Amino acid sequence: MFMGFSNKRSNYTILVSLLGISLLHCLGTAEDWPHWLGPRGDSTWTEPGIITQFPPNGLSVKWRSPINLGYSGPSVVDGKVYVMDYAKASGDIANKASWKDALEGMESVRCYDATNGEIIWAFEYAKSYEISYGSGPRCTPTVSDGKVYALGAEGDLHCLDAHSGSLLWKKSFTEDYGVETPIWGFAAHPLVDGNTLYCVVGGEGSVVVAFDKDTGKEKWRALSAPEPGYCPPTLVDLGGVRQLIIWHPESINSLNPATGDLYWRQPLSAPFRLSVIPPRLKGNLLFVSSQNDTGFMLKLSEDRPASEVLWKSEPGIAASTVAATSVFTDEAIYACDVQSSSLIAFDPLTGKRFWQTKAPTIGEEQKGRHGASFIVRHSLSGHYFILSETGDLILAKLSPERYEELGRFKAIEPTQKAMGRTYVWSHPAFANQSIYLRNDKEIICYDLAAKNYEATND
Repeated sequence: MFMGFSNKRSNYTILVSLLGISLLHCLGTAEDWPHWLGPRGDSTWTEPGIITQFPPNGLSVKWRSPINLGYSGPSVVDGKVYVMDYAKASGDIANKASWKDALEGMESVRCYDATNGEIIWAFEYAKSYEISYGSGPRCTPTVSDGKVYALGAEGDLHCLDAHSGSLLWKKSFTEDYGVETPIWGFAAHPLVDGNTLYCVVGGEGSVVVAFDKDTGKEKWRALSAPEPGYCPPTLVDLGGVRQLIIWHPESINSLNPATGDLYWRQPLSAPFRLSVIPPRLKGNLLFVSSQNDTGFMLKLSEDRPASEVLWKSEPGIAASTVAATSVFTDEAIYACDVQSSSLIAFDPLTGKRFWQTKAPTIGEEQKGRHGASFIVRHSLSGHYFILSETGDLILAKLSPERYEELGRFKAIEPTQKAMGRTYVWSHPAFANQSIYLRNDKEIICYDLAAKNYEATND
């Protein structure tokens, strides 16, 4: 009897220990935000325990820290926040599409403690700018295997040690590849897959270049176009293979990511060479869009790498997207339309619009083009966190039937001005049950953990 009881107790103890270890493992592996658009690159966040309504008195600030100019959004990995900025020393910023700002200053990569906002390290270098909308770097740092890959507005690519900020290797796209900086700067966020770093560079035969992510050695280069555009590389798994999707201002291209060999190409001429927003995939449908009703829905083959046009954009069909990436769900695509500055929902199979509203972009009473909002779906609740260009953080439900706003909170002040309005155009990061967002003066971390607001919501 004693021996049997002992075995049962021993088994119970082991079971409890295993469950405890499993629970600790789950709690300790909260999803990071290692690059632009999140861990899967699809604008989704999966962390549990997140608020489903805003507290009456607004969100609690965990910390706020100074920062300089920049459109670069933050990335969050292993308790650290990485972001780029630009400290302007001289020159004027006009924020005019046809005008290049001539600036002098220091471009930098900054690393903050994710828990308190203290600076851990900063990697800085002097850099002259001659670009339109010159308010700092565009690209969110990409973090992988203890390394940070940061691409500056004038094409300076640095690989840094994520813990110390020490330089591991670097490239200059303008010097190494003889390309001219695009008028709106280098803006295609670097992409890591396996041991390869994919970058949109430019030049003859080198619109896209694959580097060894550890050494910086070039693996291959591919494609030619008058300009490289601004669209980040995208990977999809379909047709029995992995495909690297590159959209430059003349066509959308599918490549073998191991060799750069072309699988297929679809012509698509981007107005003003604004190939910006990455193609969005759902099932075997791939949506691509630019302004002036340029774009289409592609149907990709499921048994081989190939594509065909399902429908094309036209006035009143789909959305012309430039400033913010669309979110593609089973029932609808939600995208910011450049012409109307509205958030629009439309049918993926036909492009027919379900509804549109300026409430989460520039406001219903405002006029103007290029209105933007940054949309992230919290997959566990089905709710959407939307950061409007007005600096409002919005909690909403989106469906083909309606835009339903659940709450709104003034999260950050817009610090840039153009087209007669002020705006903030930087994609936030979500990690550690928090949101991290920035303007040109500060980076702020707000608490989004539901347990910390239970008393205020009662």
